[in-house]
Amino acid sequence: MSAPILAAHGITKKFPGVTALKDVSFDLRPGEIHALCGENGAGKSTLIKLLSGLHPYGSYEGELTVDGQPARFHGIADAERAGLAVIYQELALIDEMTVAENIFLGAAPCRGPFIDWSKLHHDARTLLQRFGVAIDPASPLGRLGVGEKQLVEIVKALAKNSRILILDEPTAALAEHEVQTLLTILRDLRTRGLSCIYISHRLDEVFALADRITVLRDGATIATLDTAHSHKAEIIRHMVGREITDLFPQKNPSFLDCQSAIFRVRHLSVADPHTHQLRLHDISLAVAPGEVLGLGGLMGAGRTELLMHLFGAWGERRNGEVELNGAPLPPLKPHAILRRGLALVSEDRRRYGLVLSETIGFNLSLSSLRNLSSGGLLNAGREFQKNDHAFRSLRVKAPGLESVVGKLSGGNQQKVVLGKALMTEPRVIFLDEPTRGIDVGAKHEIYELIRQLTAAGQAVVLVSSELPELLGLSDRILMLHEGRIGGEFTRAEATQERLLAAAMGQRAA
Repeated sequence: MSAPILAAHGITKKFPGVTALKDVSFDLRPGEIHALCGENGAGKSTLIKLLSGLHPYGSYEGELTVDGQPARFHGIADAERAGLAVIYQELALIDEMTVAENIFLGAAPCRGPFIDWSKLHHDARTLLQRFGVAIDPASPLGRLGVGEKQLVEIVKALAKNSRILILDEPTAALAEHEVQTLLTILRDLRTRGLSCIYISHRLDEVFALADRITVLRDGATIATLDTAHSHKAEIIRHMVGREITDLFPQKNPSFLDCQSAIFRVRHLSVADPHTHQLRLHDISLAVAPGEVLGLGGLMGAGRTELLMHLFGAWGERRNGEVELNGAPLPPLKPHAILRRGLALVSEDRRRYGLVLSETIGFNLSLSSLRNLSSGGLLNAGREFQKNDHAFRSLRVKAPGLESVVGKLSGGNQQKVVLGKALMTEPRVIFLDEPTRGIDVGAKHEIYELIRQLTAAGQAVVLVSSELPELLGLSDRILMLHEGRIGGEFTRAEATQERLLAAAMGQRAA
């Protein structure tokens, strides 16, 4: 057995009011892919920041070693010089620059005092081809989808000739074919001797890729297991400290009747506000009180654009009608849509869902201030009462309402976004990838919350890229293909094969 290339020994990291890591030990071998698993708030992100120098030497107890020697990183540059490259869940790219410029950001080849643009584009094209990424290096990054941007971020890290690659939820925004491209890249890098720490909530990927798995829970190391001698149920048990036998909650008794739909769309066509080209074509749907209507499709099919348009945040309506409670709902701004009883939980929580520099309490009540005010004055007592109820019922892992949202884990940030939407007391709630980047335990809690919403008679429109999630939660499913309805399925009719065929514009048997 080869000696570790990277190791953490007895690491403890404290923040005011909370201990994020407690005596954590972890090691990575040369040419190994080592998965790091745990619920949101388990300490994974803190450990990554510590390994990458973002939490500098001296701010924690314990020791890091690289190649058996003490590693005292005082910043990110020290970690990069030691051969570590980190790809965070939130990408560090610039939309206004080209793909090639992003790949060599801060390290562009020069000829004298000037950038050698010919070499920059040649080297970028060579790297993209080497790792099987079919993206034009001259393309402006802003024109790429989220999945393509993720692949550019990975190539950017690999361009530094790093020995250790740390990936934080790298496939969360990728389509299935992009996921397979990434896994192929990582397997190839492993054969070349590169070591990888792979963080993911998708256990199928973890078992398909990793050599070993380390589980963190509540900031402590619970177990390190060989993938070949473990199974998903064991990992889940270590992550949550209990068995989860039924991931999806039992459905409410069905009382659905689309003739009594609370929200209806007829023959909706919408143009992109920038290109003025039609993006959504002849969309019709209905959702009844107590129903979960699933929306699926491949990346770029128009799922997010549809929800954003219905919420008043995107697109030019060219044709069609929208009704709420049988009354016409014209195109309105989001604040007016909220007052009508619709709410949206965006897939991009950091950009559209949160004010990261503010507290949990500030964010929770941000969309509900009108309901918490009287005579133009905010009722602070009522605001605290509502915020505290949401904070406790959603089980946000933080010291209290005064904690800054930007310092929370991704999963706890998502809970705050959900709480903010639910505090508006919507009759229809749009959920766009509500469990993206969420661990198994937190997913179970959100699934149970969806069940409670429908039990209370609220209507839910759910967008998800995970077919098992659509199948497990939805009463009916619409699959989008290139901005059109590719197929509609009842719960009894839906299978993964049929849904995927409809997403690809085909008809399954």
